[in-house]
This record gives sequence, structure tokens and C-alpha cells, in this order.
Amino acid sequence: MGIQDIKDRLNSDKYEFLRTDPRLGENILILTTAGSIAYGTNVDTSDIDIRGVTIETKQDLLGLSSFEQFEDRITDTVIYGLKKFISLCLDSNPNVLEILGTKDEHLLVITKEGQLLRDNADLFLSKKAIHSFGNYATAQLRRLKNALARDSYPQAEKEQHILESILGQMEHLKRTYKSFTNEEINLYIDQSDKPEMETEIFIDINLKHYPLRDLKNIYSDMSNVVKNYSKLNHRNNKKDEPHLNKHAMHLIRLLITGTEVLEGKGINTYREKEREFLLDIRKGKYSYNELFEMVDEYERRFRLAAENTSLPDKPDYKRVEELMLEIYSNIWGFGR
Repeated sequence: MGIQDIKDRLNSDKYEFLRTDPRLGENILILTTAGSIAYGTNVDTSDIDIRGVTIETKQDLLGLSSFEQFEDRITDTVIYGLKKFISLCLDSNPNVLEILGTKDEHLLVITKEGQLLRDNADLFLSKKAIHSFGNYATAQLRRLKNALARDSYPQAEKEQHILESILGQMEHLKRTYKSFTNEEINLYIDQSDKPEMETEIFIDINLKHYPLRDLKNIYSDMSNVVKNYSKLNHRNNKKDEPHLNKHAMHLIRLLITGTEVLEGKGINTYREKEREFLLDIRKGKYSYNELFEMVDEYERRFRLAAENTSLPDKPDYKRVEELMLEIYSNIWGFGR
């Protein structure tokens, strides 16, 4: 599907929200492709994913209302408010940084202020990328290995893999909701009283004055890991091979992109050089043993780049704030 086809699709009733939602419309600074199309790894069956940035209304900035992001799940569209977007960029969130590194041809909307964000993408890059890209890649690798091996695992080992998957999400949960310590929410494995289980995951919670809704969301996220594991445990192996290959492709793509960021080469979302190689992975050209050998090599390159990176320990928050104020001043006439 070409970019013009995507633009035509965005003019359909399905995407009417882009024009009618009061926080979108002319407030959108950047609208771009995401996912496989943005990476150059799309196939005929690939969905259209759209990501973007919009500037908050005056009411959201100065009044009682607030706005972080707009999401339409039917069309897989996510558009971040400027503050939320910049906050995620400062944390080197790979999925959000990609918005600043898509090909110019993939831009569906770009304003002067949106271009200002893209031109200053390097302001957001720091050694935080070591952990963000590394953690995303590790989670992707864990999902792949779990999906491949789980059918033959004994119950106790399956339970251990579920625990590791949940623990891998803990830093994300601490950032997303009110923070907590490992002592306040502690997960561990112990002997189970259930006849069908040898061991089981247990949780100790010792929280005081903690927001109930945050706790509910944390429980929901943990519960989803268990549910998803159970679904995959009953998968059709042949049917799911394309999904596993896609996991492998994105794992290697993440390591390549993260390595370039750490080497000071900026954010390059579209993988021109590796496109055919990544598509071969997606199409199942390589065995999983070959893929894991490749992953080892790309992880080695990533670690080497991390050890030698010249990126600062943290972003230049003052310059980023000045950029934000310039954008707000240009559009709403205040901030300086």
C-alpha cells in the first residue's frame, strides 16, 4: 500500500475523528505512519498504524481539564499531547522516538512546530536509550523464547517464565503508575496447594495510602501477562509461525535501531539498508537457531555501542523546555 493510498484512507469516514475531535484537527503537529509500514517491513496483510502529536488546548493547559493522548483502537491510531509526547521522548521510549525518525514521505501531517520537534530530535537522546531499547529487546526475546519452548516445559518451569515476564514489566509499571518498591509489591514462586500445580506465583502487598485505581491497573496488567501466556499455550503452531517470525524481526530491528542511536546516528525508523533482510526473517527464511545466533551478534554490537556511546547521561532538560515554550508561544501566544 502506497502513501497516497493511506492518505486516501484517512479521508474516509473511519478516520473522521481526525477532523472532528476538538483536540485534533488543526491542533495536530505531526501525523505519520507507524509499525511495519514505517519500518519498511510491511506485507500485503499489514495493518495501517498511525501515530502523531497534537498540541493541547488552552483549557487543557490552563483550566481544569487535562489531556495526555487520543486513542482509536479500531484504526490503531494514537496521538499524544505535546507534554506527554516530550515526557516519553525524554525517557527514550522507542515507540515514541520513532515518530521523530520516520521518512519524510511517510508524514501525513507536518506543521512548522512539528518539523521543529523533528529537527531537534537529538535533544531527547541520552544514555537512557541503553535501558529503554535494551529492555524492549529483552522483552521481545523473552516472548519469542517462551512461545517457542513453552509447550515442552514442565509446569514449574512455565510458572517461572510467567514470573520473569511479569518482573520484566515492573519498571514500566513503576513509571506508569504511582511508584512502589519491590518490598511493597513482591512477587515470588512457592509450593502450590493446587493438585494440578507443583509451584505457583504468589504476591505480597504492603502498600499504604496507594491510589486504588493505580493498584487495579497494575493488577490488570499483571493478569494480562498470565492470560496471554495461557492463550499462547493453546496456540496452533503452524498458524502462529508468522507471528513468531514477526517477533524475531522486530527484536533484531530494535537492536539495530538502538545501536544506531547509541552510536550517534540519530533515529532512523525506516530500515532501508536492512529492509530485505528483515523481510526475509518475517517470511521465515531462517531457522530459529540461526535467528538466535544473529540476535547474539546484534546484542554484542548493542552492548559495544552502549559502552562507547558519547550520548549524555540524561537529556538537556533546559533546552527541551525552551523548545516546548517556543512551540506553545508560537501557537497559543504564551510561554515566554
